[in-house]
Amino acid sequence: MPEASVLADLTVKDAISRGEGLGVQLAQWTIAVLQNGLGHYEDALDAAEQAIDERGFFISTWALAELIEAAVRCGRTDRAADALAHLIVATSIDDADWALATQVRARALLAEGDVAEALYREAVDRLGRTPLRTELARAHLLYGEWLRRENRRVDGREHLRVAYDMFAAMGAEGFADRARHELLATGEQVRKRRDDTRDDLTPQEEHIARLARDGRTNPEIGAELYISARTVEWHLRKVFTKLGISSRRGLHDALPSRDASSSPR
Repeated sequence: MPEASVLADLTVKDAISRGEGLGVQLAQWTIAVLQNGLGHYEDALDAAEQAIDERGFFISTWALAELIEAAVRCGRTDRAADALAHLIVATSIDDADWALATQVRARALLAEGDVAEALYREAVDRLGRTPLRTELARAHLLYGEWLRRENRRVDGREHLRVAYDMFAAMGAEGFADRARHELLATGEQVRKRRDDTRDDLTPQEEHIARLARDGRTNPEIGAELYISARTVEWHLRKVFTKLGISSRRGLHDALPSRDASSSPR
């Protein structure tokens, strides 16, 4: 999603130049969603902080939810708890399923044990009664991630698979990749590598994969291709999931067969 990041940054600059505060707020919230999807939680936290402004109540409410998820993943539970207190106030004025689901899903991130599980289940149930498919998929993702961390891999796979299928169908690639990596971590082979897997990699992904296979670091690859090390990391995550591997070590097995298939006979 490098293109989306560039577009969001340009939107922020344009809104600032025209004095459109709500435009800046909306763009920062969008960036927070994007960075949470990519697993860049520090960046998500920073963007969410900038998207919280009482002049845009609804955007601030959405941003609080993003902030809580990012803060928890960054180990900033104190900041997450403070944001949760504000989110509870904001969502308690409406008894609609979407509002209460947003609240309980955020509460689940800070809870433990049976309490956390009950909250995740409630979030999935409530969102299932709304048309908010993206938020439902995110609830399944968070619940699946929590189950995996509780060493309940089989249970986690069920929710992670639902999340992955939903995100993939929507074209939400960042969140889909996050779900696929979680599935790989449970031991599930998300996709078997095939001889024609090469056709599924973009030319840039293939170039980056070969450089990584040959031992180049992310900063070295980025310098050669004029992209950031973080963008290299993002492309490699996509390569890993497409090839059904979980680390650079797998590239040594994946790429030689592809070389052989493309060599002249």
